[in-house]
Amino acid sequence: QVQLVESGGGLVQSGGSLRLSCAASGDIFSRYVMEWYRQAPGKQRELVALIRTGGSTNYVDFVKGRFTISGDNAKNTVYLQMNSLKPEDTAVYYCHAVRWTPVKYEYWGQGTQVTVSS
Repeated sequence: QVQLVESGGGLVQSGGSLRLSCAASGDIFSRYVMEWYRQAPGKQRELVALIRTGGSTNYVDFVKGRFTISGDNAKNTVYLQMNSLKPEDTAVYYCHAVRWTPVKYEYWGQGTQVTVSS
C-alpha cells in the first residue's frame, strides 16, 4: 500500500510562488509515474504535470513555463514548483501515483489547497 501526503499549499498573491511536496511512503519512483492534478470548485479534476520513472516530464499548456515537476528519489518526494501564479490556478492540488503493469495500480493523496489572490 502506497501513501501519499501533500504539503506546501497556501494563500499567495498573483505573481507569487509556492512549492508543493508529495511524500510517498515507500520507494515508488522507480515503478510509478508521479502526477500532479488539480480541481477547482465546480470543475473536473485535471492533470497538471507528470514525471516518469526515467525522469522525463510533461506539462499541460496552461502551466508550461511556470510550473516545474521534479523528484527526489532519496526522499521519496515529488515536488511541484509553481511560479507566476494566477488566480485561475486556485484549486486543490492532488498527488497521484500510477502504474499499468501488470495491472493498473493508482494512489491519491489527500490534496492541498492553493489559493491565489488577485
